[in-house]
Amino acid sequence: MDIQTIKHRFSIIGNTYSLNRSLDIAIQVAPTDLSVLITGESGTGKEVFPQIIHQFSSRKHAPYIAVNCGAIPEGTIDSELFGHEKGAFTGALSDRKGYFEVANKGTIFLDEIGELPLSTQVRLLRVLETGEFIKVGSSKVLKSDVRVVAATNLNIPKAVKEGKFREDLYYRLNTVPISMPPLRERQEDIYLLFRKFAQDFAEKYRMPPLRLDAGAQQLLKSYRWPGNIRQLKNITEQVSIIEKERQIGADILKVYLPRNDEQMLPALYTDSSKKDQGFSSEREILYKVLFDMKKDMTDLKKLVFELMQTSGDSSSLQKDNALLIRKLYEDQEIDILQHQASAHTSATVSSSGDSEIQDTEEFIEESLSLEDKEVELIRKALDKHSGKRKYAAQDLGISERTLYRKIKEYDIN
Repeated sequence: MDIQTIKHRFSIIGNTYSLNRSLDIAIQVAPTDLSVLITGESGTGKEVFPQIIHQFSSRKHAPYIAVNCGAIPEGTIDSELFGHEKGAFTGALSDRKGYFEVANKGTIFLDEIGELPLSTQVRLLRVLETGEFIKVGSSKVLKSDVRVVAATNLNIPKAVKEGKFREDLYYRLNTVPISMPPLRERQEDIYLLFRKFAQDFAEKYRMPPLRLDAGAQQLLKSYRWPGNIRQLKNITEQVSIIEKERQIGADILKVYLPRNDEQMLPALYTDSSKKDQGFSSEREILYKVLFDMKKDMTDLKKLVFELMQTSGDSSSLQKDNALLIRKLYEDQEIDILQHQASAHTSATVSSSGDSEIQDTEEFIEESLSLEDKEVELIRKALDKHSGKRKYAAQDLGISERTLYRKIKEYDIN
């Protein structure tokens, strides 16, 4: 049979080269027992090709079973495909044959093969390689002579890299690949499909068929059709039922075409290498301040703990702690210098304006001695816990014995 006869038999509309090429591959591979993997976007008509392969094979008089792998729950998929024994799980009240046992000598079409769980993929690989399988809850090995045709709208090589699909199963299924072109790549076929659907719905609902003017035809061809043939069929049915006029223009047809302009806009570019980035809300600013405070407190606790384990001499500090001290008090030293400069400026201006007025502001420089800081923290901890050394030591992160030694060493009352 030639391609045009096959198209008429299976209601395939279109003359695009990519469509004819896919049909030609299906016809050539049909007499063999090779596994076939059909790929393409959802709604491109992948489900027709397994029927063609089955009808032109030596298995055409044997069973043909189509299984939607994405519609079967993960917990029962093994039972559906390979069967189960009575009592294998809750609800297994009797033995059940699986699809591979029922379709012996025939063809199984596994639609949405990319949705199979990894455990089921292992079982499927064994069937494809040896023809053997085991029912759920059984230890008996059964054999089945089945031709497998699979289809998916997923990017299987990408799923393999992400660990969601077995690489060995992919190569076993992909013995003969068939790719279905999306509708947007078949522009010359779009109006032919519309006329076919319009005629079918006119007969179904007993009304005159739709006709499109030149503007509507051009709009039909220029639309991207993300839902492919399925979307075109649905829109044709909507217009056939809702519109009273049988002559459809571009302004009417545009109402039924979903606007995807927002989804087609380019993504905004942001330079992630910039260190100083703005915040989208005040909440993010608050979170950043809190996280910085928490980090500073953690660093300070680490420093105090190191001091408590030493004799209090700064020379025994580790090098990284010296850098930590510098970081902790760097901002504070900057504030002190700025304050001193401001005070000096104020005093200069005051003396130049009136010699009798003197600046009485006195700046008391905060002590940066590690020993003084240690004494101050110990006093605060003791005051907080009313002089109870046990709880003060726990708060400081040191042992009670170390705290007692520090109190005696610094003569803290």
